[in-house]
Order: sequence, then structure tokens, then C-alpha cells
Amino acid sequence: MPSSRDAVTARHGSAPLARGGVVLLLAAVVLFGVCVASLAIGAKSIPMGDVVAALFGRGEDSVRVIIGDWRLSRTVVGLVCGVALGAAGVVIGALTRNPIADPGLLGVNAGAALGVVVGLTVTGGMGVTGYTWFAFAGAGIAAVVVYLLSMVGRATASPLRLALSGVALAAVLSGVTQLLVFLDEDVLDSYRFWRIGSLATRDLHDTLLLVPYVLGAAVLALALCRSLNALSLGDRTATALGVNLGRVRLLGFVVVTVLCGAATALAGPIAFVGLLVYHIAQYLVGSDFRVLVPVSMVLAPVLLLAADVLGRVIAGGEPVPVGVLTAFLGGPALIALIVWSPRMGAES
Repeated sequence: MPSSRDAVTARHGSAPLARGGVVLLLAAVVLFGVCVASLAIGAKSIPMGDVVAALFGRGEDSVRVIIGDWRLSRTVVGLVCGVALGAAGVVIGALTRNPIADPGLLGVNAGAALGVVVGLTVTGGMGVTGYTWFAFAGAGIAAVVVYLLSMVGRATASPLRLALSGVALAAVLSGVTQLLVFLDEDVLDSYRFWRIGSLATRDLHDTLLLVPYVLGAAVLALALCRSLNALSLGDRTATALGVNLGRVRLLGFVVVTVLCGAATALAGPIAFVGLLVYHIAQYLVGSDFRVLVPVSMVLAPVLLLAADVLGRVIAGGEPVPVGVLTAFLGGPALIALIVWSPRMGAES
């Protein structure tokens, strides 16, 4: 009996790995450039020499405050959340075999947001590491409920049924979230800026506390790549190749839960990043998850930080939250996928 390794090699070969390595290197170079832009560009543009001096604690006090207290923290938040959302988008797309399986569209981010608000309501306010566990729980429950709803009365879940179930659940969860927020004025003060999706809501200390969670889940996502390739061949074929479907799906949903929970706890419910990056990465490197996952982990922070820099530039004084810009980009992209993707209406 052929192994899953043999199946992956037979289907994808070694060429995608070589191409993926080149794309990954180029994406890393672009990411470095975007990080530099994130530090240097804003309402007040700062020369690169002054940026470097500020990072080492030298230069004018005002520049050190702008770089060290504001832009460095939001750049790190963008990196961490980008890696999380990029990996989550690819993994949930692989698990559901759904071309529009974005964590935001499928209600996972809404579940995480509700978890955060429940945590704030129950505890009366706590640090980011405290309500992160509530975000994890909300994201996990939402993911399971959406998948079960899409399978009611059928053996499998089609892309369209998953999308409709996710939109419906997200609407319900958002309504519950709004109710809890307006019942508690203190929670409202903490929630009203965070809910839009912004990289400026957390300081560097809070972000670094969540890095181990994101890093661990990202490593697990990379470890699942070969199994996800086998899963893309269909359940029967994957089982014949020795893949434990239950274990792969469980670990996959753990990855999505942790990544979406951490990203939502840090920056709020930012939608469409996973969706956009998934399709961009597929266009660049193909459908081999061995390269699709790492490339998505690099492209997503590029998109997130670029949107954040754009939001600072176009608004002048007060920056446009990154969640607003990703929604403007993601909405038309979703419509295009619905109109042109032949798999959208297919019942699988």
C-alpha cells in the first residue's frame, strides 16, 4: 500500500517545493521591507537613520516614543496576528475543502470575540493572557457548531452550506456580543475600539506573552502539511493512505482555535486576511500544503502591515483601523470568488 508520503510526491513532485522556496524567500524580503515601512511611515515620517537610532535607545526623545512605544508594538502585533491568520486560513480551508473558508466568514473570529467579551464581563477586566483563554474557547465552539450546522440533514458539508452556516452563526454571536457590551459600560469602553480590528490596541509586552501560543500552533500546522495533502485527495483515499482522519481534523481545529483566539485577543476580529492570502498563495505556489502553509504565514503579515501603513497615510492625523481596510479589500474578493469559482455552488 502506498504511503501518504508517496502520494504527496506522486501528486505534487519536487518542483512545487523549489518554486515555493523561491516565493518564500521573495515574500520574506517583501515582509522585511513592509516592517521597515511600518516603523518609518505614519502621520510623521521618520528617516531610517533616526528609526535605527531609536530602536537602540538613541536620538530625540519624541522619536524614541513614536518608534518604541507606538510603531514597534503595532508592527510586532501585525507580524504575530498575520502569521496566525494566514496559517489559520489555510488549515481551515484544507479541513473543509472550501474555497472561501476564512475564519472570519465561518464565524470563528466572532466566537473568539464573544469569548473575549464574556471574559471581560465575568472578571471585570483582566490582562490579555487572561481573556485569551476565553477567546480560545469561543473560537473552538464556533468552529465546531458551524461545521455541525452545515452537515444537518446531509452526509457532507458543501462550501455554500458552510458559508451560510458561518454567516448565520456570526450574526447570532455578534448580537449576543453587542448585548453584553451595552449592558456593561466598562466593557463597552474596552471593546469599542478593539472590535473594529486594530494593531494599536496592545503593547509589546502583551503581544510577546501570546507568541508561544502562536508559535506552537504554527509549528503544528507545518507538521500537518503532509496529512493535509493526503486529505485533499478525499477522505477515502486519505484513509487508504493511512491517514487518521479524526486525529488530523482534531489537531487542525486545535490549530485554528489557538491561532484565531490569539489573533482576536490581540487585534480584534479582523476578517478576510486568511481568505485573501490563501488564494494569493495558491496562485503563486499551487496547492501543495508543504509550501502553501509557510508561504501564507509570510504573506499574511505583509498584507496586514501594508494595510496598517496605508491606513496611517490616507487618514492624515487619525489612522484608519486595519480591520476597516481588510474589509474593503476582502468584500470584493469574496464577491469575485462567489461569481467565478465553480466550486462555490457545488454540493460535495
